[in-house]
Amino acid sequence: MSETVLISELPWTDYDKRLAHGRTPVLLPVGALEQHGPHLPLNCDTVIPLAVCEGVAKRIGALVAPPLEYGYKSQPRSGGGNHFPGTTSLDGNTLVLMTRDIIREFARHGVRKIAIVVGHTENLMFTTEACDLALRDLKAQGVTDMKIIHMGYWEFMTEPTMRKVFPDGFPSWNLEHAGVMETSVMLYLRKNLVDFGQVPKHPPADFPPYDIHPVEPHRIPASGALSSGQTATAEKGKYMFDEYVETIAEALKKEFAL
Repeated sequence: MSETVLISELPWTDYDKRLAHGRTPVLLPVGALEQHGPHLPLNCDTVIPLAVCEGVAKRIGALVAPPLEYGYKSQPRSGGGNHFPGTTSLDGNTLVLMTRDIIREFARHGVRKIAIVVGHTENLMFTTEACDLALRDLKAQGVTDMKIIHMGYWEFMTEPTMRKVFPDGFPSWNLEHAGVMETSVMLYLRKNLVDFGQVPKHPPADFPPYDIHPVEPHRIPASGALSSGQTATAEKGKYMFDEYVETIAEALKKEFAL
């Protein structure tokens, strides 16, 4: 049996041994429970970064924390909006404090290298704040050697891969919500959760360059997808997933001097 990288599957004694030398990084996936159109499950934003973290951890000798499966409120221009059934969100302050507390707890265990791997765009500024607050608190406690790498996994797609996956042009990461990338990667990782016959065929959403409060749902595609995943394939998904794992692993090896 291969050695697990999942903290939740370890006895505390084994966990303690894995951290004993002080060099083991911990990867924390931060996802969401959010609608992803009629063809994808609600847990895309957790499934993908968790799988990426597991792949990276096996390459660099890291451990993977249980993911945060709820995220900040879905926004119309990047996630369709918080009004869809199934989308279950946290207030920003809740996400900040949860993430801050988790970082501080890992520091208490002796962890000094943490990667926050975000799978839901709306989380990013709140997880940024959590990193800042955790580091401030730890510094006050005399912990000055903590290093945190904070990322959205999707940003690790290279230009050659972008051209391969989107030969007809890339709509934008915001409009890719439930589009080609997520549909392809889910076809590769969890094909049983994808109903490809339900992939919307409408063009990308057309939003003005501003937000409206309160949200006006009629401005958002009724499907919840902000672009079509019709050209998605499992082969594209594998290509992207493998690149995410490889490039994130290399970045962490460099930043954490592994």
